Amino acid sequence: MTAQTLTIRRPDDWHVHLRDGEMLTRVAPYTARQFGRAIIMPNLTPPVMTVEAAQTYRERILAAVGEGFTPLMTCYLTDGADPDEMERGFAEKVWVAAKLYPAHATTNSAHGVTDIRNVYPVLERMQRIGMVLCVHGEVTDSSVDIFDREAVFIDRVLTGVVADFPELKIVLEHITTSEAAAFVGSAGPNIAATVTPQHLIINRNAIFAGGLRPHAYCLPVAKREQHRLAVRQAATSGSAKFFLGTDSAPHERAAKESSCGCAGIFNAPFALESYATVFDEEGALDRFEAFASENGPRFYGLPLNDSFVTLERINHVVPDTVAGLVPFHAGETLGWRLAA
Repeated sequence: MTAQTLTIRRPDDWHVHLRDGEMLTRVAPYTARQFGRAIIMPNLTPPVMTVEAAQTYRERILAAVGEGFTPLMTCYLTDGADPDEMERGFAEKVWVAAKLYPAHATTNSAHGVTDIRNVYPVLERMQRIGMVLCVHGEVTDSSVDIFDREAVFIDRVLTGVVADFPELKIVLEHITTSEAAAFVGSAGPNIAATVTPQHLIINRNAIFAGGLRPHAYCLPVAKREQHRLAVRQAATSGSAKFFLGTDSAPHERAAKESSCGCAGIFNAPFALESYATVFDEEGALDRFEAFASENGPRFYGLPLNDSFVTLERINHVVPDTVAGLVPFHAGETLGWRLAA
């Protein structure tokens, strides 16, 4: 008989955008409801680049969600990032990681790194102190096709960083290609990757299904079916190198449905249900707990959560809007539901 419930150790989200201000209060509770901890992206306006900015942002997050959830803060890397400030924030347990955005790669990344060698002094310090580097892995060269930018980044940038800093712990975030899955899978133990629910479920056809579908548009953009299948295989394989990172990135509906729509998919409300559906379809529910709850903390050197969550096998329809935003799977039926 098919199991009707699935109980796993409480998972963590190793990549999420909670925004700030009124948007923060609307979206953060959906992440806190499911996850014990989350790696918080620093691409606010202005970006989170100092220890003090990270501390005050963490306080705003905690005020929005209450007790029982731990935000893990990150530092936004710029060309002029200070190794001493990086080390101070890490030593004071304010930052757990630094985030590399190539300049202009995605939302609020204008202050990002223009040349990877500009941050080599910071990377050397991070390697020495054991601080994780989270990477948005795309080149921003306009001559490179948008569907090739992840693979080109691996060739042009990431391969060199791994060679120059062999002890640096690196998370290649939101992987979308067979090249990324293969690179991470064959690299040493210091290289890992996060995987989003959308990149396991949709390919690039979803953006153009009967017209432009702005709520299926994110960066990195969804790729060909062959890449979706490769990422799906990696995530459900049982390899400890791959773990959960939603990259939930909410935008107001008007900002998505415009002449120049924003990139980002708001998947937080039903994230665990999305992932469980994929693992169920792949016959890999026995590997779901490791992907969602164990691989990430072990890579970051953090303890596993000591509480549990239960998913129920029951059909339910995802609402068209949640908190005034359009969620991933809007109007669709999912076969799993997070128990109250």
